[in-house]
Amino acid sequence: MFSTVLSATIDGLCVEMVRVEVDVSNGLPMLHMVGFLSSEVKEAGDRVKTAIANTGIHIPPKKIVINLSPATVKKRGASFDLPIALGILAAFECINSEPLRNALVIGELSLDGMMRSVTGVLPIVAEAKKLGCCTCIVPEANVEEASVIEGMCVVGVSWLQDVLDYTFDAKKFLKKNHREDRERVAGKSCRRTEAPDFQDVAGQETLKRAVEVAVAGQHNLLMIGTPGASKTMIAKRIPSILPPLSKEESIEISKIYSIMGMLSEVNPLVTERPFREVHHTATKTALVGGGTIPMPGEISLAHGGVLMMDELAEFQKQVLEVLRQPLEEQQIQIVRARGSYLFPADFLLVAALNPCPCGYYPDANRCTCSPGEINRYLGKISQPFLSRMDICVEASRVEYEELNAGKKGEPSEKIRERVCAARKRQALRYRDLPVQTNGRLTVHEIEKYCELDREGARLMKQAYDKMGLTARTYHKILKVARTIADLNGADQISASHVAEALGYRAIDKKYWGRYDDV
Repeated sequence: MFSTVLSATIDGLCVEMVRVEVDVSNGLPMLHMVGFLSSEVKEAGDRVKTAIANTGIHIPPKKIVINLSPATVKKRGASFDLPIALGILAAFECINSEPLRNALVIGELSLDGMMRSVTGVLPIVAEAKKLGCCTCIVPEANVEEASVIEGMCVVGVSWLQDVLDYTFDAKKFLKKNHREDRERVAGKSCRRTEAPDFQDVAGQETLKRAVEVAVAGQHNLLMIGTPGASKTMIAKRIPSILPPLSKEESIEISKIYSIMGMLSEVNPLVTERPFREVHHTATKTALVGGGTIPMPGEISLAHGGVLMMDELAEFQKQVLEVLRQPLEEQQIQIVRARGSYLFPADFLLVAALNPCPCGYYPDANRCTCSPGEINRYLGKISQPFLSRMDICVEASRVEYEELNAGKKGEPSEKIRERVCAARKRQALRYRDLPVQTNGRLTVHEIEKYCELDREGARLMKQAYDKMGLTARTYHKILKVARTIADLNGADQISASHVAEALGYRAIDKKYWGRYDDV
């Protein structure tokens, strides 16, 4: 008496298919489980036996051996409860195992036989489709999430008895439990939630322009200025001008949130770009991921969207330094003794900080900080980290007349239209490349697509010598100039585009020029 049920587990962000093999034989009555199991999987035996008994099924006293194959993959979570239960019932011939062929089963069981939701359903169902599975049996609470993957027959069950009914007469069960809205998630249009609007921001036209350029080309942005200069206010309005997600991007981001258990049952598909705010007390693990069981961090949760780091100089310096690799490579690799984990991290970094601990440097009349305090404060932002910020812009003090002018600024919708138009130009230009935005161009691609006219090249050469630019900042300026040209609808980068891009690096020397040796 032997049976096999297909299931799956999550290892990092990867899906590993698992075969639940059950063998029933004569011998001392026992239930023994093997296959590199975590503690919660080992406890599944008691949950499964009790759930089967409370469903009204009597299991004869036999020797039951359960193997979760392959044995080289660590099995975690409670999602193996249902496949183990079905494997036992199939081995005892208590159910018809034919409907379970070419079907994937996941789900957690309570002691009374009720099904509980599990995490990671979306990537598991997507991987099952790639491998040719035609049916997925999941808890009813996970049906909407699983139905995001088109072309897959999703069977939602609320109790263990429901699975038994399905195995005895699958067609009758599906007809009885058919829901007309089962496929609505896959074709649901992306609805944007109400976000704060840029028209509420008084003044700060230069800063708003810098934000528009940063979003249009996916350039990392650093804002520095006195307290109350609208830095955080503007950053919180960035979601209102982000371009919409494509269907592929939406599913990719939703897989990460599914594994983290952060998808909503009402809307199990991420339809808006993530906007993650990180407090300055965050640790390296919270930011980049990791832990005993490696899991994604905030930079992966911000994949495809924005990571906001306010009060940047209050972060620990070693926490900021771990961002240098993902900012360049758009991914983070975490190495452990048992393997290597690769998490996506293609995000737009938006950071804000004050110029000194009191916030008023270089105003000698208001700043109360000593040179040593300013040195230590700004010294937390290293030059290698600073060189990875494409745009550095100063937030000046808002004047009284601007606050009381009674005039609304430009609405977010208008800015978003220009951002989307620039993104379309980039997508068309890079249609044959793996990159889609100017901010992700490589050195070879910069030479091909960021060509300057004669005046622009002359200005760039003068700035390179006078400002003491590095090769990295030189390439950053070219990419920003390319985005400015796209916003203006220009095919070639001119001197005016280069001049604006250079202006976004002018504050480097103003605030960090005297701290180059820090």
